[in-house]
Amino acid sequence: MENQEIRKIYQKIEQLSLVVLLIAIPPFGVVYLYHNSGNLDWGLPSLPDFANGLLVGINIGLLIGQYMIFHKKLKTASEEMSLVEKVKIYAQATTFRFWMLFLISILSTVGLLLDQGAVHILIFAVCLVFFSLAKPSVDRISRLMKLKKEDRELLRETTRPV
Repeated sequence: MENQEIRKIYQKIEQLSLVVLLIAIPPFGVVYLYHNSGNLDWGLPSLPDFANGLLVGINIGLLIGQYMIFHKKLKTASEEMSLVEKVKIYAQATTFRFWMLFLISILSTVGLLLDQGAVHILIFAVCLVFFSLAKPSVDRISRLMKLKKEDRELLRETTRPV
């Protein structure tokens, strides 16, 4: 029963990571190609400097915030908790982190579309790095949750494809 619950949780966060990436990357790719082509004009308004600075600041704040909130949520797990409880805490923290990263990717796409500044490309690239670091794996979960060797092996067995 415990193994099935862990497997279900793990598959859910793994699917979420893939779906969020599949939704976030294509719009940015289209806007990036539009930005680099130089000969297309969609007649879009440009952002005022203040709004652009605010958007960049919000994106940077969200990037830092998602990292700090993620690690703060992981610290709520204690040694006495069962493996299922620890995996649930990890799943909740990771789900929140992915939605924050998705928001950042959308905001940087909109910023690039309206401002065409390279800072939005850099923010999206950093966001992709965090997406990569947040993708669930047994080793990551074990390291971040500080699992014992027995729990680590149980998690490895449980998350193995059937």
